[in-house]
Amino acid sequence: MLTLNNVEVMYDKVILVLKGMSMQVPQGRIVALLGSNGAGKTTTLKAVSGLLKSENGQVTDGAIMFEGQSLVGKEAEEIVKSGIFQVMEGRRVFEHLSVEENLLAGAHTRKNRSSLKEEIERVYHFFPKLKMLRSRTAGYLSGGEQQMLAIGRGLMAAPRLMLLDEPSLGLAPRLVKEIFDIIKQINQEAGTTILVVEQNANVALSIADYGYIMENGRIVLEGEVEALKSNQDVQEFYLGMKEGGRRSFRDVKHYKRRKRWL
Repeated sequence: MLTLNNVEVMYDKVILVLKGMSMQVPQGRIVALLGSNGAGKTTTLKAVSGLLKSENGQVTDGAIMFEGQSLVGKEAEEIVKSGIFQVMEGRRVFEHLSVEENLLAGAHTRKNRSSLKEEIERVYHFFPKLKMLRSRTAGYLSGGEQQMLAIGRGLMAAPRLMLLDEPSLGLAPRLVKEIFDIIKQINQEAGTTILVVEQNANVALSIADYGYIMENGRIVLEGEVEALKSNQDVQEFYLGMKEGGRRSFRDVKHYKRRKRWL
């Protein structure tokens, strides 16, 4: 469904952030893009969704294809209409609007608005808590409720591919599990393909079919989820596991990537 091939992204015509990024997102699957802060994960999503221009960034090389059509140079609104919706990091709901008004705002690019009532009920199916809060001002919701609203607002655009940027950010572990269980449910019941960016590798790999690990603007490792979970490097530096006990800060500070990661 989505293919990135040797993509380079530059900010301010000086700062090279993506340095030959290549990955694929097959239709109907959940793909996790993992990596530490600053690896280029969010930039990858913005390159796909057309949001680089607002930050003076641009794709300077490579190809981004969605269902056989190039996305490079397209406006963000046009990309949303083509079937891609990005749920931004930090939720970013319209704080002064009600929950239901936020949901309706997510459908503003749709030409056919006759089925909006059914679409809202579909969102409430996935997020029953939002139905109880439909008249509540969004700014008064908890962090978990706002994350549900942000994802629900994305569903109102009827996306075939949803890009989720750090959906676990700032949430308690119990809420993180609840949110990711719903993401899996959306994928299975609605058939929405999902690309999820996360620093929390444990929770992302718990729902994903395939994963990519990114460092310094490049993919350094990829594979089916079970293969990644059994990889020693992934276990130690992304899942927090190590033979013989905990790893110290000194171990992390002096971490040198194995040759296959270079």
